[in-house]
Amino acid sequence: MNYKINEIFETLQGEGTFTGQPSIFIRMQGCPVGCSWCDTKHTWDILPIQESDKENILAKKTEDDRWGNFTIEQLMSVFLAKGYQAKHVVITGGEPCMYDLSPLCSELENNGYSCQVETSGTFEVKVTDNCWVTVSPKINMKGGFKVLKSAVLRANEIKFPVATEQHIDDLKRLLGEHDIVNKQVYIQPISQKERATALAIKSCIANNWRLSVQVHKYIGIE
Repeated sequence: MNYKINEIFETLQGEGTFTGQPSIFIRMQGCPVGCSWCDTKHTWDILPIQESDKENILAKKTEDDRWGNFTIEQLMSVFLAKGYQAKHVVITGGEPCMYDLSPLCSELENNGYSCQVETSGTFEVKVTDNCWVTVSPKINMKGGFKVLKSAVLRANEIKFPVATEQHIDDLKRLLGEHDIVNKQVYIQPISQKERATALAIKSCIANNWRLSVQVHKYIGIE
């Protein structure tokens, strides 16, 4: 099976439950959701003209919209060739759940890695039972996709970006519609601006949610 990959790198997870965890990130190409504040818009389109060979993808130093096809075996070989030490793998995008991730998660777990998938919740989540699923529900976005109840129910954590009170209202409505209880909810400021952070802190205290602040952006790592 082939996956369209924008980049592969080792760093620290900067968000949610696994903040601070050494992690290998697999960033997949393709996302039709259309979030206006997205910080990886270069992963949205799968343009044939931007297809590149694997060596160029692995040699990237800056973000761009080039992508390459990788098999599961080739991805595993990259980990070895790069000498990655992390044993936690974050599959992100783009929207990774456009792909069936079960075979990839199975191979990773069979080789001693833990898996985490970060998704908008607008596609069916196809992963192994042990995979940690982070759903960041994208509500009323440009692409017109609906957040799936099955994705929210599968989530191990819900991580919701906020900038306005309307975002808080949208999250409460979503949780109520799907009768979501006993799931860890993280509120994450869309930006590092004081107003968004203050709203997130206030909402966490009022609703017994947790705060996620994109640590990687504060300390200047990928």
